[in-house]
Amino acid sequence: MLKRVVLIVGFLSTFSSTFAQHETAVNPATETAVSAPKAHEVTAPISEADKIKTENKDFIDHHLLDAHSFDIMVAKNADGTEKHIGFPLPVIFYDASNGLHTMMSSTIHHGTEKEDAHGKKYQSFESKGQKYALYHEKIVKADASGALTFDEHGHATNEKVLDLSITKSVLMILVTSLLMLWIFGSMARNYKKSLVPSGVGKIFEPLVLFVRDEIAKPNIGANYKKYMSYLLTVFFFILFLNAFGLMPFGINVTGNIAITVSLALITFFVTQFTANKHYWKHIFWMPGVPVPMKFVMAAIELLGIFIKPFSLLVRLFANMTAGHIVIMTLISLIYLYKNWIAGTMFPLLTLMLYLIELLVAFLQAYIFTMLSAVYFGMANEEHGHEGEEGMAH
Repeated sequence: MLKRVVLIVGFLSTFSSTFAQHETAVNPATETAVSAPKAHEVTAPISEADKIKTENKDFIDHHLLDAHSFDIMVAKNADGTEKHIGFPLPVIFYDASNGLHTMMSSTIHHGTEKEDAHGKKYQSFESKGQKYALYHEKIVKADASGALTFDEHGHATNEKVLDLSITKSVLMILVTSLLMLWIFGSMARNYKKSLVPSGVGKIFEPLVLFVRDEIAKPNIGANYKKYMSYLLTVFFFILFLNAFGLMPFGINVTGNIAITVSLALITFFVTQFTANKHYWKHIFWMPGVPVPMKFVMAAIELLGIFIKPFSLLVRLFANMTAGHIVIMTLISLIYLYKNWIAGTMFPLLTLMLYLIELLVAFLQAYIFTMLSAVYFGMANEEHGHEGEEGMAH
C-alpha cells in the first residue's frame, strides 16, 4: 500500500503543479489602450495612514499570492527602498512567436522598473530580443520600451504567455512530495524488518491508523483498501501544506484555487471511474419512486455529481485563505494604530488565532479526506435487492 502512496504522490504533485501554472494566452482585442495616467490629472497627497494601509494590503497580498521568487523577508533600507531577502526560482515560459524561455527570477528583478496606470510598479525584462513584463506575477509581452498598455479600467491588455515556472507554490508542492516520499519510504523499509514502528513511524503510524479506522472503514466499507493509498496521500498532502502555510514565509498553497480545484477533480474522477452499477442506476433511474419522478430525480442527482467536488474545493480554499487574511490583518493593525493597546492586544489575538489555525490545518485535511471517503462509499455501496436500493440513499 505504501508503494501506491509513493506513486500517487508523484502524480498528485505533477497534476497540481501543471494545473496551477497553466495560463490561457489571450489576444489583446479592440480595448482602449491607456499607457499612463492623464497628464492634467492632479494626484492628491497621500496621508501617512493611507500609505500604511497600502503597505499592509501589499503585505497581505504578498503572503496570499503566488510568486516567481521565494522571499523569506522584506527589509526596508534607510532611503525607503525595499530589500528582498530570499532566493530566486527558475522561470520557464513559452511564447508562441518566440519559443521557449528559461532564466532565473533574479534576471527579471534586475530588469527595468516601471509603473502602471495606478502607480503600481512592475518589472520589465528582455529575452531573445523580445520585451516582457512581470505584472501581478503574470508574465506578459511588452512593447519595445518594455511598457504595457491598459484599458479604461486599468487592466493590462498585453498578450500572456504560457507560464511553466517553478513558482513558490510549485516549489512547496515538490518539497511536500519529497518529504512524504522520505517519510513513508522510511516507514516501508522499517516494516520490512520489524512490525514495531521506529523513528518517524512512531509519529505517523497513529495518523495512518486514524485514516484507516476512523475515515476509510466506516465510510467506504469492505472495499476500503483500494482507496487507502489515495486517502493517505491527500490527507498528508493537505496537512503538510497547511502546516507550511503557518510559517512566516508567504506560503499559501492550499489557499490557491488552482490547487484545490486539482485535488477536488482527482476525487471526482476517482469516484466516477470506480463506481459500481448501483451508483449509476441510483442516479439515472432511482428505484422506489414513481416513474415521472425518476426523470426529476435524475436531473437533481446528476447536478449533485458536480456540486460535491465544487463544495470540496471551495471549503478548503475559503477556510485556509480566510485564516491567513485574518492573521495578517491583525498583524498589520499594529503598524496602523501604533499605540500600546494595539501593540499589546493584537499580538495576543494573533497568537490565539494562530493556535486555532493549527487546529484548522488538521481539521481541513480531515474534512477533505473524510468527504472523499464518503463519496467513494456512495459509489461502491452494494444492495441486496431492488427494494433496499430505494431505501439506501
